[in-house]
Amino acid sequence: MDFGFMALLTMCKRSALEVFVTFLKLGLTSFGGPIAHIGYFRQEVVVRRRWVDDATYTDLVALCQFLPGPASSQVGFSLGLIRARYWGALAAWTGFTLPSAILMTAFAYGAGELRGPVGSGVIHGLKLVAVAIVAQAVWGMARTACPDRQRASIACMAAVLMLFSNSSFTQICTILMGGIAGLLVCRASAPTVARPLGIPVSRRVGMLALLAFLVLLGVLPVLGARSQAIKVFDAFYRSGALVFGGGHVVLPLLTKAFVTPGWVSQDSFLAGYGAAQALPGPLFTFAAYLGAAGRHSPRGVTGAALGTVAIFLPGILILLGTLPFWDLFRQRVGAQASMRGINAAVVGLLGAALYNPLWVSSVASSGDLILALIGFVLLTAWRAPPLLIVILGALGGIILA
Repeated sequence: MDFGFMALLTMCKRSALEVFVTFLKLGLTSFGGPIAHIGYFRQEVVVRRRWVDDATYTDLVALCQFLPGPASSQVGFSLGLIRARYWGALAAWTGFTLPSAILMTAFAYGAGELRGPVGSGVIHGLKLVAVAIVAQAVWGMARTACPDRQRASIACMAAVLMLFSNSSFTQICTILMGGIAGLLVCRASAPTVARPLGIPVSRRVGMLALLAFLVLLGVLPVLGARSQAIKVFDAFYRSGALVFGGGHVVLPLLTKAFVTPGWVSQDSFLAGYGAAQALPGPLFTFAAYLGAAGRHSPRGVTGAALGTVAIFLPGILILLGTLPFWDLFRQRVGAQASMRGINAAVVGLLGAALYNPLWVSSVASSGDLILALIGFVLLTAWRAPPLLIVILGALGGIILA
């Protein structure tokens, strides 16, 4: 029995190494945001390596888009879980996250050296890049998440609420409002019935993960009153726990958590957010930049590691907590209707964030507007890669300066 267990453990570790190498490659090459990441994953894992079939992969994507948290990272975590159990899940997350986390930490150290006309022009150009990319996200999400008048109305109400009171409490209430409104008016579509995902997570592990998610959400603010490090961890954790609809939606949450208390200046925040668009891998590694560049303690490499772990942790916990129960839950009409309303509210929340703080603090002249519009058209009409937009934005910022 011991020999069999050791053989199984050795096999899992070898498979985990394979998973790590595969996702490290994806972490170095996956540009373009979460939707593009899902395409890269399918090509590498479904088409090339055949770890799962298309039907299973589609079901995983549906689940991760349903949950709060970074969808592409959650899909990668699930694929690693299927391939090599928990070692594989950890390997997939580490391989996919590490490259961009390291690069964002390095940018935090170098951003302070960007002084003078050239440096300020680069920072301003990156802020305009953020305007273009968030505008593209709002445009794309509105087309898919608000295809009818009911959901368009939910998005509009959410935007109005956020523009009147852009507080963390209002953000939570807006998301809840979207869920309730969806439950009432978004029941038109029937649920999709699919076969079980077959992921090895027991109900006991799922319940423990959900319990940990909720306990941390409630306990961290209390403990944060006594420890600055826990307070910073809580800011990242709470932001990661309340994100529906993709990485861009974390922008207003992180703005309230770090810019409002003065831990990070607004210019530094938006410059880092713009730089994050140029890198492969998950947008959530923006937390590594905030952890390294902030005025809080800890900062530097320690702060970057703390921020990276804290912002991804809630999404992973709620994924593990949902997997054992997802097959039953996703067949309920009410659950899917509620999520349609939440996704519509998220569009409104992101639309409000596009205006304030992005537009208000970045677009101050006709030249700024032209540069932001060029970036938006290149992204939406020409399907230009974000890396190209970042380069053009930095050059345009230098010219404007």
